[in-house]
Amino acid sequence: MKTIVYAHPYEGSLNHAILTRLTAYFDKTDQPYHVIDLYQDGFDPRYSKEELRLFSRGETPYQLVKDYQQVIAQSDELIFISPIWWYHLPAELKGFFDKVMLKGFAYAEDPDLRGLLHNIRRATVITTATMTKAELINDAGDPIQSNLIGQTFPGIGIAPQTAHWIHLGEANTTTDAVRKQFLADLPELYLHGQV
Repeated sequence: MKTIVYAHPYEGSLNHAILTRLTAYFDKTDQPYHVIDLYQDGFDPRYSKEELRLFSRGETPYQLVKDYQQVIAQSDELIFISPIWWYHLPAELKGFFDKVMLKGFAYAEDPDLRGLLHNIRRATVITTATMTKAELINDAGDPIQSNLIGQTFPGIGIAPQTAHWIHLGEANTTTDAVRKQFLADLPELYLHGQV
């Protein structure tokens, strides 16, 4: 099963159109999936005192986090759909990694074990931004390919070579025709892991 982690508050957004296009493709091709909609779920990315008290034990006081972990444990693929705001992922998605990818579930402190999500065979990150991919890589610290895919993913057990980044830059200034073509091409981009 695929788990789609979606991080955008507005149903009229390009990110929502990406989610709709991808889930329609999965429905048409009979590929099971589950959507984690962080905004719809009211996910709070901030740590509470109680969470920090339990953090070193890899525990959480929140049922929503436990539910997310259960879904991920039953998945073999993760797909993230998110804008890039101010050169980074939105707080909801950063908080998702902070609060859900806990010790004993996603990683171990033993350097011989490290990442524990061995069930995840593939990961795809789909982003939109005002900046192009080249600008994000060369001028903005490479938040996705280097940081998320190259550092965070291996730390939780997702091999970088199994992860792909699909990006639509200049999303706010490009033409409707370009946006429509991106959406039309999305299943093919996803299938071949084109970045």
